[in-house]
Amino acid sequence: MPRTVLVTGATGTVSTELLKALEGTGVRLRALVRGEAGADALRRRGVEAVTGDLGDARSLPPAFEGVQDLWLLVPNGPRAPENSMNAVWAARRAGVERIVRLSAVGAAHDAPTRSGRLHALSDRETEASGLHWTVLRPLWFMQNLLNEAAEISATGAFSLNMASARLGMVDARDIAECAARVLLDPPERHHGAVHTLTGPRPVTFDEVAEQLGKAVGGPVSYRPVGDGAKRAALLGHGVPEWIADMLEEYAQAYASGWGDFTTGAVAGLLGRPPRDIADFARDHAAAFAPAARA
Repeated sequence: MPRTVLVTGATGTVSTELLKALEGTGVRLRALVRGEAGADALRRRGVEAVTGDLGDARSLPPAFEGVQDLWLLVPNGPRAPENSMNAVWAARRAGVERIVRLSAVGAAHDAPTRSGRLHALSDRETEASGLHWTVLRPLWFMQNLLNEAAEISATGAFSLNMASARLGMVDARDIAECAARVLLDPPERHHGAVHTLTGPRPVTFDEVAEQLGKAVGGPVSYRPVGDGAKRAALLGHGVPEWIADMLEEYAQAYASGWGDFTTGAVAGLLGRPPRDIADFARDHAAAFAPAARA
C-alpha cells in the first residue's frame, strides 16, 4: 500500500517543487491548503487537496488522518513555532511516522536573525516528538532573485542591501529534490539528520549579475543599497513590517560573511552536484529578459 505524504505550505516555492519531484513516484500526495482557492489547481494535477490552517489546531485532524509522512513547512512570522507545534501535535495524534521539516540556515537559539531563533524552537520540538525526523536547513534561495526580476527587466539592474556578501546560495529545486529523496527512503535511513543545504560555491551578487547578463544577452548590474532604502522599498510593495525586519536581519548577517560557505549535503543526498547560479540564470532567463527596455 503506498505511503501518504502530507505537504504543508503546498503553494509555496519549495513545496510546489516538492510536489513535482514526488509526482509519479508511487506515493500518495496530499496537500494542505488554507482555502479552496488554492485547491483546484492541485486537484487538476492529481494531488489530493485538503483545507486546514496550521494556525488553527482544530482544523488539522482530518488532513492528518491516514498520513505516514509529513513535509513540514510553516510560514515565516512570529507565530511560526505555534504553527509548527500544531502540526507536530496533529501528527503525533494521527500516528504519523516521520516528519521532514524545512528549517533555516544557522537555526540556533543565538542566531543573528529572529527567524533563525524561532526555527530553532521548532527544530527542537520536532526532534523531541518521538517520531522519525529529518531537518533541512537551506541557505539563501536562488529563487529569491525572482523578486528582483521586474527591476532587472525594466532597468538592467537590481538593488539589495547585501553589500559585498558572498553566499553559497541554493536552488529551491535542489532543496525539493533533497526532501523528496528523504521522503522516498525508509524512515529510519535519515532519522536524526540535520542537512544544511547550499549550492556548489559561494558567489557575490556581482557574479550573480554577470550570470544573469549572460543568460539574457545583455548587461545586468548589482547596486548595493542601505538597509533603510531596501526596507522602504519592501514596505512600499506591501511586505509586512515583521518580514521586512527579518529580511534586514538576514541581510546584515550575510553582509558580515555569515553565508560564505558551502556543504556537501546536496551532493550527498542526490548523488550529483547542486545546481550552479549559471544553471539558475539559464533556466529562468525569460523572467529577467529585457523586454520592458525594448
